[in-house]
Parts: sequence; C-alpha cells; structure tokens
Amino acid sequence: MMRRAGTDLTLPSIVAALGGAHAKSDLVLTIIFHADTARIGHKAMVPLRSGDAPWVLGRYSPQFTGTCEQMPAGLDDVYVSRSALQFHYQGKRLMICRFDTASRCRVGSAELHSSVELSRETLFEGIPLMLGHSIVLLLRLTKRGAARHQISAHCASLRGQSDCMETLRQQVARTARSDLDVLIRGETGTGKELIATAIHQSSERASGPMVRVNMAAIPSALAVSALFGSARGAFTGADRTTSGYFEQAEGGSLFLDEIGDVALDVQPLLLRVLEQREIQTVGGPIRRVNVRVIAATDAALAGKDCQLKGALRHRLGACEITLPALHEHPEDMGELLLHFLQCSAAEAKRTELLPHAQSPARDIAAWAILFFRLVRYSWPGNVRELINFAQQIVLASENIPVLNENLQLTLSSKTANAQSAEGSLSRRKIHDIDDETFDQAMVSNGSEASRVALQLGVSRGAVYRRIKRSSRYRLATEISPGELQRELTRHGGDSRIVAKQLQVSVNSLRCHLRNLRLFYT
Repeated sequence: MMRRAGTDLTLPSIVAALGGAHAKSDLVLTIIFHADTARIGHKAMVPLRSGDAPWVLGRYSPQFTGTCEQMPAGLDDVYVSRSALQFHYQGKRLMICRFDTASRCRVGSAELHSSVELSRETLFEGIPLMLGHSIVLLLRLTKRGAARHQISAHCASLRGQSDCMETLRQQVARTARSDLDVLIRGETGTGKELIATAIHQSSERASGPMVRVNMAAIPSALAVSALFGSARGAFTGADRTTSGYFEQAEGGSLFLDEIGDVALDVQPLLLRVLEQREIQTVGGPIRRVNVRVIAATDAALAGKDCQLKGALRHRLGACEITLPALHEHPEDMGELLLHFLQCSAAEAKRTELLPHAQSPARDIAAWAILFFRLVRYSWPGNVRELINFAQQIVLASENIPVLNENLQLTLSSKTANAQSAEGSLSRRKIHDIDDETFDQAMVSNGSEASRVALQLGVSRGAVYRRIKRSSRYRLATEISPGELQRELTRHGGDSRIVAKQLQVSVNSLRCHLRNLRLFYT
C-alpha cells in the first residue's frame, strides 16, 4: 500500500541530478484541457529543490497560475482525487506513482495502474497525463525562458504561454522597435506571415501600408515590373504607368514570402534596393523608397539546393527570427487548439458545441480525450495543420467532438508522435533487476505480470520466467485445488484477498478457479 504523502513535500532535484546545461531548466505541468476552458494554458512548477520526500499532484495542489490578473488555483475537479500521483526521483529517472485509491490516470498511451519511470529525454519531449476523465496535463522539462515583460498588444496576440513563445514575443517586440530588414525562417505552417504582421503593427510604420507578396507565385519574366513598377510604353502592352510592390509599400512594410524561391536574375536587383533604398521602374527613372522589407522562407539557406545567394540572404537577415515548430512547444497546443476551435465554431455559428464548465460530464470526457490524443500528435504541418484539424472537427461534430475518417487516419499514421509511457522505458535485462526492486514491483502491482513488466521496463515473458525461477513466487496455475479451496473457505470466497495472500495475480487466479469450477466472489 503506497504511503499517502502530504502535498507540501518537494521533489528531489531533477535538474541538480542532470547537471551541466540542464541546470537552468524547469519541470513544468501545463493544463492542456480543463472543463473551465479559461484554465487551459495555466502552469505549475514541479519543485526542484533537494530532499528525500515525494511531491504530490491532486485536486487541490499544486496551484496553477495563468496571467497576472488571475489568482493561482488547484485543478479543483471533482473527478480528480485529492492525492492522485506521487513524484520522486531515482537516479536519472523520474518515477510517477499512482495512489491505490486514486481515480484513473493515463501517462502517454498507457493506463497507469501503479508506477512508471520517465527518462530525461522523455521529459524534454514532454509526456501527457490524463487525470480522471476530464483533466489533461503536459509534464515537460524546458529550458528556462526570458523574464516576462510588458509588450505591445500586437505581440501579445501571439498565443501561447510557454517560455518558447514568450521569448519569441520579446524578439518580435525588439525587432519592431528597430527599422532593420527582417528574415523570418521556419517550417511550413509555423506562422511566418503572422509574425511579419505583428512586427509591422508594433513598429512606427504601423500607420503605413503592409503589402504582402508571394515570391514563388510571380513568374520570373514579370518579377521586375511587379516589384519595381513600369512606365507607360516600356514594353508591348504597357499602355499605362503601373506602380510596383515597393512603391505600394511606401512608408510601410513589404512582406516577401517564399523569398527562397526568388529568381536568380532578380536577386541582384533586390540586393541593390536593400542597400541603396532606390528602385528603377521598367522604362522609368530611379527613385528612392522608404520601405522596410520583411522576408520569409521555409527553404534551406545552405547547401547545394539553396537558390538564395549569400549576399542577399545576409542583407535580408540584418535581423533574423527563427520560428519554432509546434512540436517544440507542445505545452501551447491546448491553448492554440481551443482558440482555433472557437474561431471555427464562431464562423459556423456553432459555439454551443464547445465545452464549458457546465457541460455534461460525458461531453467533458469526450473533449478531454480529444485534447489528449491531439497533444500526442507530432504536427508535421504545424499551426496550419492544427487550424485544419479544428475546422474539420467543428464541421464533423454534432453534440460531442468527432474526428472524421481523414483525421483518424492521420492520427494513426507514422507521423503521429511516438512518445508514450512504454516508449520512455528503456528495455532492461530481467537478471539486472535485484530482488528488492522486483519484490516492490510485484507488491505494488498485485503480481500482475503486464503491470510489473511496464514498471520494470522488461517484457511480460521475462516476468513470468522470473516468477517460475523464484522460491517466493508462483503462478496461479501452480496452486493445487486443495490449497485454493482451503483459502477460499477461510476468506469467504473473496478472490481478491486469496490472491493477495497467495501472492498471485487476481485475474490469473480467477481464470484458474473457473477452470477448476471453484466458487469465488
């Protein structure tokens, strides 16, 4: 029986144990889903002070915090036990133990019956927890981010409470205060245009225009006139003077998306504009322009496949921002998903579909399962893919959230995040496990071989072989009918008590009793 620890006890220092580069990291629990959706994104720090006592997660502790205006509060969910999980550190692995009387809990893809060990690699990737039927959390070891400062409303609109997003917001704010050209890099779907817009709207050029250009969509033959404009009669069909994108952006910002695909013969012209702030319209005069250029690309800017010349790349990148992929800040997934669901539901006039604190328990459970599944996905398409998911969920759902066949196939594909509680356990040899560790696992898991195997990080077959070789344990099928009958009589036919007395699995014992046609309860 697990000792019930107090909630004011602390976790031995995981960071101290890791040492080195990890010394400035925080172990954080983030609310991915809560029936009170205003709580999504709130965080609690898992204590990292030295000590021998475990730390307890439950209904009322720890205190999760959101913005400065919100008071810290526990999970406060009736379906979460007062003491649900106990954390302690063994060597270089974090042990999470479930109290015997606690409500159900899932860690990664596995139901947690007793305990599980998590490696530091798994903690850096992040591992989702589901408490009861209604709370989803993400436990993650993260590099400590920048201190929080007041920033503009446009930067604050970049959603996500992770240190990763806070660092990005401050980087955008600093960039906006300058008038340097900017190069935004990041995988497809990470929100490069959103960042460009935030930079423009937070800058002194906010009152000027922001002109958006997809460089990959401009034919090479038309690129010069499209960018710099053309005079009347400059070429066949030029029956009037036209302004180019640089002139249209005068006094504001010009966003050149997909800059990595710009034609080679256009690059020297762009370089001259960036260096001299002068353009020459086709068939027209040279004139100065007052434009800030914000470029973006998801292309590699090094290697043989790179089309962007070094001189242009470095001139564009006077200030460079690299956007994180969504899987690099999974703690923001809950907040982002809720936002896009709200936007999609509002467009479809289906806001009644969304969860709220008064929703029936069945509906809350369905939403919790959805968020739990999605936080475990790897999001190769990043935020753009998340938006697509939200739109499809709203379209397919009636009273509770539904994943259509396309989304189901996507989630079950190879791109799904492979992290899980089982995957976090490195396989060990059964003979490397000492008797005391094996005995503890047998007792805490009720001699259930599958649970023992999960805790120890070995195969179920290895556990059976260890039991057969043991002088202390035996399989239920090795117990004679006479001994079983005596124990059943002594304990009123209660198979649970008999299994505990005989130190065998209750499920295996009941199967054996059925085969012997012995009565039990």
